[in-house]
Amino acid sequence: MRSMHPVYRIIRFCVWLFSPKYKVMGLENLPDGPGVVVGNHAQMHGPISVELYFPEEHYIWCISEMMEKDKVASYAYKDFWSGKPRWIRPFYKLLSHLIPPLSVLIFTNAHTIPVYRDRRIMRTFQLSSEKLEENARVVIFPEDYTEYNNIVHRFQRGFVHIAKYHYRKTGTALPFVPLYVCPSLKLLVIGKPVRYDPAAGTEEEAERICGYLQDEISEIAYRLPRHRVTPYPNIPRRYHPYNERGQSERESGIPQNDRPCDERGQKVTERER
Repeated sequence: MRSMHPVYRIIRFCVWLFSPKYKVMGLENLPDGPGVVVGNHAQMHGPISVELYFPEEHYIWCISEMMEKDKVASYAYKDFWSGKPRWIRPFYKLLSHLIPPLSVLIFTNAHTIPVYRDRRIMRTFQLSSEKLEENARVVIFPEDYTEYNNIVHRFQRGFVHIAKYHYRKTGTALPFVPLYVCPSLKLLVIGKPVRYDPAAGTEEEAERICGYLQDEISEIAYRLPRHRVTPYPNIPRRYHPYNERGQSERESGIPQNDRPCDERGQKVTERER
Protein backbone atom coordinates (compact mmCIF):
# COMPACT_ATOMS: atom_id res chain seq x y z
CA MET A 1 0.00 0.00 0.00
CA ARG A 2 1.34 3.42 -0.94
CA SER A 3 2.11 5.91 1.81
CA MET A 4 0.06 9.06 2.32
CA HIS A 5 1.09 12.37 3.85
CA PRO A 6 -0.19 12.54 7.46
CA VAL A 7 -1.83 15.91 6.80
CA TYR A 8 -3.74 14.38 3.89
CA ARG A 9 -4.88 11.52 6.13
CA ILE A 10 -6.29 14.05 8.61
CA ILE A 11 -8.03 16.03 5.85
CA ARG A 12 -9.50 12.88 4.33
CA PHE A 13 -10.83 11.73 7.70
CA CYS A 14 -12.41 15.13 8.40
CA VAL A 15 -14.08 15.19 4.97
CA TRP A 16 -15.43 11.69 5.57
CA LEU A 17 -16.62 12.65 9.06
CA PHE A 18 -18.48 15.81 8.12
CA SER A 19 -19.59 15.20 4.52
CA PRO A 20 -22.77 13.33 3.49
CA LYS A 21 -22.55 9.54 3.49
CA TYR A 22 -23.30 8.01 0.09
CA LYS A 23 -24.92 4.69 -0.77
CA VAL A 24 -23.69 2.81 -3.85
CA MET A 25 -26.31 1.15 -6.06
CA GLY A 26 -25.94 -1.05 -9.14
CA LEU A 27 -22.77 -2.90 -8.14
CA GLU A 28 -24.01 -5.87 -10.18
CA ASN A 29 -23.35 -3.78 -13.31
CA LEU A 30 -19.61 -3.59 -12.67
CA PRO A 31 -17.92 -6.04 -15.03
CA ASP A 32 -15.12 -8.28 -13.80
CA GLY A 33 -11.62 -7.09 -14.54
CA PRO A 34 -10.44 -3.62 -15.52
CA GLY A 35 -12.83 -0.91 -16.61
CA VAL A 36 -13.34 2.84 -16.97
CA VAL A 37 -16.10 4.38 -14.84
CA VAL A 38 -17.53 7.61 -16.31
CA GLY A 39 -19.72 9.93 -14.27
CA ASN A 40 -21.30 13.35 -14.05
CA HIS A 41 -19.04 15.72 -12.13
CA ALA A 42 -21.71 17.19 -9.82
CA GLN A 43 -19.27 19.99 -8.95
CA MET A 44 -16.96 18.75 -6.17
CA HIS A 45 -19.36 15.98 -5.11
CA GLY A 46 -18.38 13.52 -7.85
CA PRO A 47 -14.67 13.21 -7.11
CA ILE A 48 -15.12 13.40 -3.32
CA SER A 49 -17.89 10.81 -3.12
CA VAL A 50 -16.04 8.40 -5.42
CA GLU A 51 -12.79 8.83 -3.50
CA LEU A 52 -14.56 7.99 -0.23
CA TYR A 53 -17.26 5.49 -1.19
CA PHE A 54 -16.46 3.72 -4.45
CA PRO A 55 -16.01 0.12 -3.27
CA GLU A 56 -13.10 -1.12 -5.39
CA GLU A 57 -9.54 -0.03 -6.06
CA HIS A 58 -9.81 3.04 -8.25
CA TYR A 59 -7.93 6.05 -9.56
CA ILE A 60 -9.62 9.31 -10.54
CA TRP A 61 -8.51 11.42 -13.48
CA CYS A 62 -7.59 14.85 -12.12
CA ILE A 63 -6.65 17.88 -14.20
CA SER A 64 -2.91 18.39 -13.82
CA GLU A 65 -3.28 22.12 -13.10
CA MET A 66 -4.58 21.24 -9.63
CA MET A 67 -1.28 19.44 -8.94
CA GLU A 68 1.02 22.18 -10.24
CA LYS A 69 1.45 24.96 -7.71
CA ASP A 70 1.86 27.79 -10.22
CA LYS A 71 -1.32 26.87 -12.10
CA VAL A 72 -3.77 26.12 -9.29
CA ALA A 73 -5.05 29.67 -8.67
CA SER A 74 -6.14 30.53 -12.20
CA TYR A 75 -7.65 27.12 -12.87
CA ALA A 76 -9.48 26.87 -9.53
CA TYR A 77 -11.10 30.29 -9.83
CA LYS A 78 -12.18 29.79 -13.44
CA ASP A 79 -13.47 26.24 -12.98
CA PHE A 80 -14.92 26.31 -9.46
CA TRP A 81 -15.96 29.84 -8.62
CA SER A 82 -16.45 31.97 -11.74
CA GLY A 83 -20.20 31.33 -11.53
CA LYS A 84 -20.57 32.64 -7.99
CA PRO A 85 -22.62 35.83 -7.38
CA ARG A 86 -20.63 38.91 -8.38
CA TRP A 87 -20.52 40.40 -4.90
CA ILE A 88 -18.66 37.40 -3.47
CA ARG A 89 -16.26 36.73 -6.33
CA PRO A 90 -13.41 38.87 -4.89
CA PHE A 91 -13.37 36.55 -1.88
CA TYR A 92 -13.03 33.50 -4.10
CA LYS A 93 -10.39 35.25 -6.17
CA LEU A 94 -8.36 35.70 -2.99
CA LEU A 95 -9.08 32.15 -1.88
CA SER A 96 -7.83 30.76 -5.17
CA HIS A 97 -4.41 32.30 -4.44
CA LEU A 98 -4.30 30.81 -0.94
CA ILE A 99 -5.04 27.19 -1.77
CA PRO A 100 -2.20 26.07 -4.11
CA PRO A 101 -0.05 24.36 -1.41
CA LEU A 102 -3.08 22.55 -0.02
CA SER A 103 -4.32 21.62 -3.48
CA VAL A 104 -1.00 20.06 -4.45
CA LEU A 105 -0.87 18.10 -1.19
CA ILE A 106 -4.43 16.77 -1.58
CA PHE A 107 -4.37 15.85 -5.26
CA THR A 108 -0.95 14.22 -5.20
CA ASN A 109 -1.92 12.04 -2.23
CA ALA A 110 -5.45 11.08 -3.30
CA HIS A 111 -6.07 8.18 -5.69
CA THR A 112 -5.56 10.31 -8.79
CA ILE A 113 -4.02 10.20 -12.25
CA PRO A 114 -2.90 13.59 -13.61
CA VAL A 115 -4.57 14.61 -16.86
CA TYR A 116 -2.31 16.77 -19.03
CA ARG A 117 -3.61 19.00 -21.80
CA ASP A 118 -0.39 19.09 -23.77
CA ARG A 119 2.02 16.55 -25.28
CA ARG A 120 2.22 14.84 -21.88
CA ILE A 121 -1.27 13.40 -22.43
CA MET A 122 0.40 10.12 -23.42
CA ARG A 123 1.71 9.95 -19.86
CA THR A 124 -1.92 10.09 -18.68
CA PHE A 125 -2.81 7.15 -20.92
CA GLN A 126 0.28 5.23 -19.82
CA LEU A 127 -0.47 5.64 -16.11
CA SER A 128 -4.13 4.77 -16.67
CA SER A 129 -3.27 1.61 -18.59
CA GLU A 130 -0.84 0.53 -15.85
CA LYS A 131 -3.57 0.85 -13.22
CA LEU A 132 -6.04 -1.01 -15.44
CA GLU A 133 -3.54 -3.85 -15.82
CA GLU A 134 -3.61 -4.11 -12.03
CA ASN A 135 -7.43 -4.59 -12.30
CA ALA A 136 -8.11 -1.19 -10.78
CA ARG A 137 -10.91 1.05 -12.04
CA VAL A 138 -10.13 4.36 -13.69
CA VAL A 139 -12.78 6.99 -12.94
CA ILE A 140 -13.34 9.95 -15.25
CA PHE A 141 -15.63 13.01 -15.03
CA PRO A 142 -15.42 14.37 -18.60
CA GLU A 143 -18.13 17.06 -18.73
CA ASP A 144 -17.50 20.45 -20.34
CA TYR A 145 -19.61 23.62 -20.19
CA THR A 146 -21.95 22.76 -23.07
CA GLU A 147 -25.35 21.63 -21.82
CA TYR A 148 -26.55 18.24 -23.12
CA ASN A 149 -29.73 18.08 -21.05
CA ASN A 150 -30.78 18.88 -17.49
CA ILE A 151 -28.79 15.93 -16.11
CA VAL A 152 -25.37 16.12 -17.76
CA HIS A 153 -23.24 18.45 -19.83
CA ARG A 154 -21.64 17.17 -23.01
CA PHE A 155 -18.65 14.93 -22.55
CA GLN A 156 -15.24 15.79 -23.89
CA ARG A 157 -14.40 12.95 -26.28
CA GLY A 158 -10.67 12.56 -25.71
CA PHE A 159 -10.89 10.21 -22.73
CA VAL A 160 -12.17 7.39 -24.98
CA HIS A 161 -8.71 7.14 -26.54
CA ILE A 162 -7.54 5.33 -23.39
CA ALA A 163 -9.41 2.31 -24.78
CA LYS A 164 -7.43 2.39 -28.03
CA TYR A 165 -4.14 2.80 -26.14
CA HIS A 166 -4.96 -0.03 -23.73
CA TYR A 167 -6.11 -2.36 -26.52
CA ARG A 168 -2.89 -1.86 -28.48
CA LYS A 169 -0.91 -2.57 -25.33
CA THR A 170 -2.85 -5.53 -23.90
CA GLY A 171 -5.36 -6.77 -26.49
CA THR A 172 -8.21 -6.12 -24.02
CA ALA A 173 -11.30 -4.16 -25.11
CA LEU A 174 -12.24 -1.98 -22.16
CA PRO A 175 -15.79 -1.54 -20.83
CA PHE A 176 -17.00 1.98 -20.02
CA VAL A 177 -19.36 2.05 -17.04
CA PRO A 178 -21.84 4.94 -16.50
CA LEU A 179 -22.11 6.44 -13.02
CA TYR A 180 -24.73 8.90 -11.82
CA VAL A 181 -23.62 11.02 -8.86
CA CYS A 182 -26.69 12.28 -6.98
CA PRO A 183 -25.83 14.54 -4.02
CA SER A 184 -29.51 15.33 -3.34
CA LEU A 185 -30.29 11.67 -2.60
CA LYS A 186 -26.75 10.80 -1.45
CA LEU A 187 -26.42 8.08 -4.08
CA LEU A 188 -23.83 6.73 -6.47
CA VAL A 189 -25.73 4.72 -9.08
CA ILE A 190 -23.85 2.45 -11.49
CA GLY A 191 -25.41 1.66 -14.86
CA LYS A 192 -24.89 -0.98 -17.52
CA PRO A 193 -21.54 -0.77 -19.35
CA VAL A 194 -20.72 -0.33 -23.01
CA ARG A 195 -17.61 -1.98 -24.45
CA TYR A 196 -15.04 -0.46 -26.80
CA ASP A 197 -15.03 -1.92 -30.30
CA PRO A 198 -11.44 -1.96 -31.65
CA ALA A 199 -12.68 -2.68 -35.18
CA ALA A 200 -14.55 0.61 -35.40
CA GLY A 201 -13.09 4.01 -36.25
CA THR A 202 -11.65 6.04 -33.38
CA GLU A 203 -13.89 9.09 -33.78
CA GLU A 204 -16.98 6.98 -34.40
CA GLU A 205 -16.30 5.01 -31.24
CA ALA A 206 -15.77 8.17 -29.23
CA GLU A 207 -19.12 9.52 -30.43
CA ARG A 208 -20.93 6.22 -29.81
CA ILE A 209 -19.51 5.63 -26.35
CA CYS A 210 -20.00 9.20 -25.17
CA GLY A 211 -23.54 9.26 -26.52
CA TYR A 212 -24.39 6.03 -24.73
CA LEU A 213 -22.87 7.20 -21.43
CA GLN A 214 -24.63 10.58 -21.51
CA ASP A 215 -27.97 8.96 -22.26
CA GLU A 216 -27.57 6.14 -19.73
CA ILE A 217 -26.59 8.51 -16.91
CA SER A 218 -29.59 10.66 -17.81
CA GLU A 219 -31.94 7.66 -17.76
CA ILE A 220 -30.62 6.62 -14.34
CA ALA A 221 -31.40 10.09 -13.03
CA TYR A 222 -34.89 10.18 -14.59
CA ARG A 223 -35.78 6.87 -12.92
CA LEU A 224 -34.94 8.14 -9.44
CA PRO A 225 -37.39 10.04 -7.19
CA ARG A 226 -37.74 13.75 -7.92
CA HIS A 227 -34.65 15.68 -6.85
CA ARG A 228 -32.47 18.59 -7.79
CA VAL A 229 -29.61 17.70 -10.11
CA THR A 230 -26.20 19.13 -9.22
CA PRO A 231 -24.81 20.42 -12.55
CA TYR A 232 -21.17 20.62 -13.58
CA PRO A 233 -20.98 24.46 -13.45
CA ASN A 234 -20.67 25.82 -9.92
CA ILE A 235 -23.89 27.84 -9.95
CA PRO A 236 -26.14 28.72 -6.97
CA ARG A 237 -28.27 25.82 -5.78
CA ARG A 238 -31.53 27.66 -6.44
CA TYR A 239 -30.79 27.31 -10.16
CA HIS A 240 -30.15 23.56 -10.08
CA PRO A 241 -32.68 21.81 -12.35
CA TYR A 242 -34.91 18.93 -11.32
CA ASN A 243 -34.62 15.45 -12.82
CA GLU A 244 -37.65 16.00 -15.01
CA ARG A 245 -37.50 15.21 -18.71
CA GLY A 246 -37.40 18.25 -20.93
CA GLN A 247 -36.22 20.79 -18.35
CA SER A 248 -33.02 22.63 -19.16
CA GLU A 249 -30.72 24.81 -17.09
CA ARG A 250 -31.85 27.82 -19.07
CA GLU A 251 -35.37 27.17 -17.83
CA SER A 252 -33.99 27.34 -14.28
CA GLY A 253 -33.50 31.06 -14.85
CA ILE A 254 -29.73 31.47 -14.39
CA PRO A 255 -28.96 35.20 -14.61
CA GLN A 256 -26.20 36.28 -17.00
CA ASN A 257 -23.96 37.45 -14.15
CA ASP A 258 -24.21 34.10 -12.36
CA ARG A 259 -23.14 32.02 -15.34
CA PRO A 260 -19.75 30.29 -15.24
CA CYS A 261 -16.85 31.00 -17.56
CA ASP A 262 -15.60 28.61 -20.18
CA GLU A 263 -11.92 27.83 -20.75
CA ARG A 264 -11.46 31.14 -22.61
CA GLY A 265 -12.90 33.09 -19.68
CA GLN A 266 -16.11 33.86 -21.61
CA LYS A 267 -19.55 33.62 -20.03
CA VAL A 268 -21.46 30.49 -20.98
CA THR A 269 -24.74 31.81 -22.39
CA GLU A 270 -26.14 29.39 -24.92
CA ARG A 271 -26.54 25.66 -25.23
CA GLU A 272 -24.55 24.42 -28.23
CA ARG A 273 -25.77 21.43 -30.14
